[in-house]
Amino acid sequence: MSSLDNAIERRGITRATLGPGVVLGALGILGFSFSFPATRLAVADFDPWLVAFGRATGAAVLAAAYLRATRAARPTPAQARSLGIVALGVIVGFPLFSSLALQSETAAHGAVVIAFLPAATAVAAVVRAGERPSARFWVASAVGLVAVLAFIGGSAGPELTASGPQAADLFLLGATALCAIGYAEGGALARQLGAANTICWALVLSAPVTASVAVTAAATTGLHAGATAWLGFAYVSVISMFLAFFAWYAGLARGGVARVGQIQLAQPVLTLGWSALLLGERVTPLTVLTALAVLASVAATQRAR
Repeated sequence: MSSLDNAIERRGITRATLGPGVVLGALGILGFSFSFPATRLAVADFDPWLVAFGRATGAAVLAAAYLRATRAARPTPAQARSLGIVALGVIVGFPLFSSLALQSETAAHGAVVIAFLPAATAVAAVVRAGERPSARFWVASAVGLVAVLAFIGGSAGPELTASGPQAADLFLLGATALCAIGYAEGGALARQLGAANTICWALVLSAPVTASVAVTAAATTGLHAGATAWLGFAYVSVISMFLAFFAWYAGLARGGVARVGQIQLAQPVLTLGWSALLLGERVTPLTVLTALAVLASVAATQRAR
């Protein structure tokens, strides 16, 4: 063991903290942080089903070209099953539910609701790896979830008590849960297949479904949209659904799903900034306080875990 390794062990620092996993993860999150504002722009003119499945279809074309150019080996049956979980979480579930939610909610609101995603990803990684976290971990995770639910109740106000939970918030919570599963499964699988191959195979294997839905949505709702909607759609197709995953899954594979997954702490803050800057959305004090409370709870999960 080198002197650097000894120093790292003595100080309780892992190579995941210092190595490329963090850098790659940060690049992925930077790409993802524009996703909600871009989706908000896209669903202003496009049907949300078209945005969700169309972005996956466009990304699948790029993925097929990449796999062909690199002559990537086909996944084994076991890996294909894992890719199905990845596809359910990040190719179908999260894009669809977030697109449906952002029809009626702002990107800033969505950023706060999914701020619990880092802790959810850690929980998914713990469950998949068979670890046994402490009671403090679960308490901290529960506090973050309660903060999100309180924000939903506080922002909806009388509408919530009169008609029950708003559909947009339920969509966002569902998107968070599915995305966490897809992140954890994909990060673990990337250690075998590689980061790029993992997202590319997931896109290609799910293409028959995503393309069918996208074509149907386009035929029934049309493709008439303004320039900003097309820009938003292009961003979520090329960056959010494709290139950002190259860096993100590589970071999770190299640095660990639970640890590198906490870089998502920066995503809601960045998304709030982009929402205000690009969309002119108002960021309320309640939004900021909730974001801080969720970030604190996620930080606590890491200390407890």
